[in-house]
Amino acid sequence: MATPDKVAAVEEMTDRFRNSNAAVVTAYTGLSVAQLKELRRSLGDNAQYRVVKNTLTKIAAKEAGVTTLDEFLTGSTAVAFVTGDPVEAAKGLRDFAKNNPALEVKGGVLDGKALSADEIKKLADLESREVLLAKLAGGMKASMAKAAATFQAPLTKFVRTADALRDKVEQGGAGSPAPAEAAE
Repeated sequence: MATPDKVAAVEEMTDRFRNSNAAVVTAYTGLSVAQLKELRRSLGDNAQYRVVKNTLTKIAAKEAGVTTLDEFLTGSTAVAFVTGDPVEAAKGLRDFAKNNPALEVKGGVLDGKALSADEIKKLADLESREVLLAKLAGGMKASMAKAAATFQAPLTKFVRTADALRDKVEQGGAGSPAPAEAAE
């Protein structure tokens, strides 16, 4: 029979899975309490890092509709529930692991898709969302400037020709259209 504490823990993790856009499963054996605190601080508000029980996590993940984590839930396990930019969280975990090799990324899930440890490392190598958006905006601006320059010359030539034709017509110059004759 399930104890109230275990039921509450499963409900809390189920909510975390549902409200997170990513979850990264890690092994933390060999890390001290101080190091775990440092890791939590380094992730900031972007993710919550929780030491979990594998059986309860499997139940919570299943209840939340996440079915791809079972293979990672063995041994000492902690999960980073990511509510912000998954790239930043992956970078935070990667950078922490560089200085603390006891932290091992096992795998995870991003928007319902399973991720291997290698895929999470690739995610960490991406630039942040803000940088990618800035590059996209810069590229669009350059494309728009190029398109404007491409169309500006023909449009300018057309406007000058139309103005010259209008001036010629107003002055009654040669080549001006003949006045329309009244219909009989």
